[in-house]
Amino acid sequence: MTKIKLCGLTRPADIAAANELRPDYIGFVFAPQSKRHVSGAVAAELRRALRPDIRAVGVFVDEEIETVARLLRSGIIDIAQLHGREGDDYIRRLQDATGHPVIKAFRVESPRSLEDAAASAAGHILLDAGAGEGRAFDWQLLRDFPRPYFLAGGLTPANAADAVRQLHPCALDVSSGVETGGRKDKEKMAAFVAAVRKEDGYEQP
Repeated sequence: MTKIKLCGLTRPADIAAANELRPDYIGFVFAPQSKRHVSGAVAAELRRALRPDIRAVGVFVDEEIETVARLLRSGIIDIAQLHGREGDDYIRRLQDATGHPVIKAFRVESPRSLEDAAASAAGHILLDAGAGEGRAFDWQLLRDFPRPYFLAGGLTPANAADAVRQLHPCALDVSSGVETGGRKDKEKMAAFVAAVRKEDGYEQP
């Protein structure tokens, strides 16, 4: 069963939509350079309104370990997703210090980048075309990839089912593909979730 992550939530309306759609994960972006950036205080408020069975992921780019660890220990997030130059030493230190899982993101640019992803010390890996630009990479590169992964980059309600059918990733991670005018669009979010679950033969309870 392919899990679903709706990333870059910033408003109470986004949380209300997620509570209704019940993805497996939602994401808060803590990287200041992102247009979807939220502060710790805003994330805490949004987290309080989130269904307890939906896991919250924090997205970071080269953040200090203690800052990430503090958000994990406080319960604002359950998982850290790293999009910078964080290496295996950083990942091990963060996992050991908090006991929480880490998702390490890799840009799929060549077979070498996939080798690095396969060897990562992170509990989970995410394969993307870039850093939130909303573009896809050549999925054919993932044939015979040896470990489970989150797939991101260029995903939309129109191609979500194809991604599940062709690749069987452990999760799909979508952000800009379910937005209109830079804001999360509930109808697009619902269409994305429905497409994934229909392909998986899952019916919403």
